[in-house]
Amino acid sequence: MESIKKPKSLAKYIAKLAHMKKGTNIVILDLRKISTMVDYFLIITGTSDIHNRAIADEIVEKLKTKGIRKWHLEGYSYGHWILIDYVDIVVHIFLEEERIYYNLETLWGDAPTERIEDDEP
Repeated sequence: MESIKKPKSLAKYIAKLAHMKKGTNIVILDLRKISTMVDYFLIITGTSDIHNRAIADEIVEKLKTKGIRKWHLEGYSYGHWILIDYVDIVVHIFLEEERIYYNLETLWGDAPTERIEDDEP
C-alpha cells in the first residue's frame, strides 16, 4: 500500500475525509504538469460556514495524527472559502456560491480531473 505521505495518496485520503464529513462535489485536480508550485488541488463544497469548518477540522486533525501538519490555513473564521495548504496539496472548501464565483475548475481547466462521487464510501 502506498504511503499517504505521497501527494497522490494524500489527496485521495483527504478526499475520503471530506466525503465522510458530508462534503460534496469533491474534485481532485492534478496540477503536476501545469504548475511548479503545487501538485494537487482538492475542491470541496460544504453546505454552510459551520459545515466547512467541520470539514477543515476533520482534515487538519486526522492528518496531524499521522504526522502531517498544515503549512497555512486561510479563511477559517469566515468559513465561506477555507484554504488549507499542505505545500504539495492545497485544499479548497467552498460554499456553493463561492465555488461557482471563483470557478477554479475552469481556471485550471487543463488539469486532469478526478471526481469523487457523492455516493462513494
